[in-house]
Amino acid sequence: MTGQDRWIRELRRVGRPAAHVVFCPHAGGAASFFAPFTRHFPAGFDLSGVQYPGRQERLDEPLVPTVEGLADHLVPILRRFANSAVPLVLFGHSMGASVAFEAALRLTAEEPVTPCLVVVSGRAAPSVPRTHRYAGTDREILDDLAQLGGTQAEFLRDPELRDLFLPALRNDYGAVARYRPRGEAVLDAPLLCLTGERDPRVSAGAAAAWKNHTSAEFRLESFPGGHFYLADHREAVARAVADWAESSRGGPPSAAGT
Repeated sequence: MTGQDRWIRELRRVGRPAAHVVFCPHAGGAASFFAPFTRHFPAGFDLSGVQYPGRQERLDEPLVPTVEGLADHLVPILRRFANSAVPLVLFGHSMGASVAFEAALRLTAEEPVTPCLVVVSGRAAPSVPRTHRYAGTDREILDDLAQLGGTQAEFLRDPELRDLFLPALRNDYGAVARYRPRGEAVLDAPLLCLTGERDPRVSAGAAAAWKNHTSAEFRLESFPGGHFYLADHREAVARAVADWAESSRGGPPSAAGT
């Protein structure tokens, strides 16, 4: 891949898509995290994952140190996907929710407006005051990730693998810690919030507060589990996103694919 295409990894393409879902990964995450979801979306959905620099095939590329910087890089790429007949759905989990929200704010503020739908997952609303102190040292970051269930303990114990993903993880944790969302920001696009019922970082109220950040349709759905609930509920998450995308564009709900 070259140029802007490095930022997008195609996970599935169909002939006549009803919508195009673009996934924005969590801190330390990669586009491949969302590959298993392709088995559960309806057949009419194109699916892509954002590949941030500093991981997998982009391992040797410079990291982007801010959430806003990631959004700025994505906007011209996402603009190319905008099509009135094929809705663009931005899905972000954890840090990725902030990236997706910032990118959507930029897209919908443009003239002409780039239409999109937004799904935020595992992230408190921008207007919710921060109470969590973000991990700073490598040890704190690894312990935090293990506590959240972001990776298996045996993976963390492998020094070679750990050293490979630590720079990106350290960068992303710093980006989240430095991010200062605009608490008054309101998105002119439909917004779906997904959350885990036992997420230690996102209370029920902090998830519901996302309704204050859209002037369009809002929906909140919760699932059993913690911060990475979606890894245990891929089929249900895919169905929720697909049904919401279809209803937001005025069509009938889609049946889940296999």
